[in-house]
Amino acid sequence: MRQQAKRGILTGLTVCVAAALAAASPLALEHPLEFERERIGDVTYETATAFDVNNNGVMDIVSVEYWFEGPDFTKAHRIAEVDAIEDYYDAYTNFPMDVNGNGYKDIITGGWWNGKVKWRENPQGEPGLWETHTIDAPGEVMHILFHDIDGDGHYEILPNTPFRRQRVYKLVRDEDGKGTGEFQKHVISPRPTGHGLGVGDINGNGRKDIVSHRGWFEAPEDPMNEEWAWNAEFELQSASIPILVHDVNGNGKNDLIVGEAHDYGLYWKEQQLDDNGERRWVKHMIEPDRSQYHTMALADLDGDGERELITGKRYWAHQGRDPGAEDPVGVYYYKIEEGAFKEAVIDYGEPSEASGVGIHFWVDDVTGNGWNDFLAPGKEGLFLFRNQGFPDMSGEAQ
Repeated sequence: MRQQAKRGILTGLTVCVAAALAAASPLALEHPLEFERERIGDVTYETATAFDVNNNGVMDIVSVEYWFEGPDFTKAHRIAEVDAIEDYYDAYTNFPMDVNGNGYKDIITGGWWNGKVKWRENPQGEPGLWETHTIDAPGEVMHILFHDIDGDGHYEILPNTPFRRQRVYKLVRDEDGKGTGEFQKHVISPRPTGHGLGVGDINGNGRKDIVSHRGWFEAPEDPMNEEWAWNAEFELQSASIPILVHDVNGNGKNDLIVGEAHDYGLYWKEQQLDDNGERRWVKHMIEPDRSQYHTMALADLDGDGERELITGKRYWAHQGRDPGAEDPVGVYYYKIEEGAFKEAVIDYGEPSEASGVGIHFWVDDVTGNGWNDFLAPGKEGLFLFRNQGFPDMSGEAQ
């Protein structure tokens, strides 16, 4: 497989990483889950996903130019040729969606240099390169989010194009709800969103608003046809993608969880309303001493019905020019506990021996054991973190 030269690449060693090598957080989680880390192939892309590529009932892994056949992920199939620019590959998202309605999931992707949002057509699990179709050319695509914006039960496509107008793409479906391969485009505002993008209900009216690094766009009644109102209420600098919209303290109002994508810091901004109904945002630091929290996710890792925050460092985001670029990489999850974030370190160390989370990682029960695992792609390698549950007194996961 093609791969570019790196400063340090992990071997295919499988290791248990439940015991962290980093110093404990001031609010360390007392009983963390146990994960087993496994390197997948020798690829160094920054995005990956998991789904059943060939419809045989087994989860597979897709990362940019290859799909790895489950359940052991050792057999790789080439699906695309992607431009390599310095130490970047020009594909910053992989997301599964059955675009043409044939029952096989395709891939939605986009790149910074080609400036396009595309879909790669799954040849129904057969060998060979996947045909690539352009959806639109909105400009530099940093990342793509997928949310049901209009409430019809299907995901729309929202690329983060920092210097361009924010667009939303909706897959056109037939009367049976199957994709037709065509997309409807809506420009929600002429205002660019900057570095950072999130989706969630800010004002509590039940609609999905869109958050950028300098404020939020209020969803109208008809989000795919009307312009969205702009609310300039905060400044988030180079924010993570996504910016997570989540009720952190359980008071019924959604807050923001934000990582500094190209600097130090992970924090949440509490939504408060004064007596006049005016909104303000109060910053609470979660972790000030680590850098390049470029992406994150909320998912239930421990099976208690509550979602945890999962994030980590993107390795070598701007080729060493970011603050903290030479610091160790790591992967972390946090129990949110109404704002008293408690941390578990899943992996930590130099990029020759540990993993970060790249630009777009994936959380799912990849191994089928009932626990959510996750894929962590990056310039240091592609890793599957197998969730082993809670260890018992003998050290065996329960």
